[in-house]
Amino acid sequence: MISDELRERRLATLDVHFRSEVDHDWDACLATFAGTPRYEIVPLDQVHEGDDEVLAYHRAQRQAFPDQRHENARFHVADDDTVIAEFDLIGTNTGEFVGGAPTGQAFRVPTIAVFSFDGDKITNERVYLDVLSLLTQIGRTDLLPT
Repeated sequence: MISDELRERRLATLDVHFRSEVDHDWDACLATFAGTPRYEIVPLDQVHEGDDEVLAYHRAQRQAFPDQRHENARFHVADDDTVIAEFDLIGTNTGEFVGGAPTGQAFRVPTIAVFSFDGDKITNERVYLDVLSLLTQIGRTDLLPT
């Protein structure tokens, strides 16, 4: 069991992490990681590892959804090195997305992110979200496999 002090430091790190993603403050976002940043986007079978890959991922997402943000975030300290975040991921497709013109349509999808920690720094963020709902809501079902 982790100490209350470490628990609070991890939650503070997540607060900075979430705010930096919304603010597009990539230096602050990368600083929340211990060493090499790593994102796993599970439903897309994507892994973005290292500063360059993580920055490219974020920039592509924010090009497509500049207003992407989180609402209703709830955090659950799961064990000695894991915090689970549940939230609504929200945004509007106002930029090019996967080679397609913006639709101007918004999305809201329930999302879970599992954060692994070393001390009070993140070592991995594993994201689970309903991609079908997201693509349907923004009018891009053409991207679904047949």
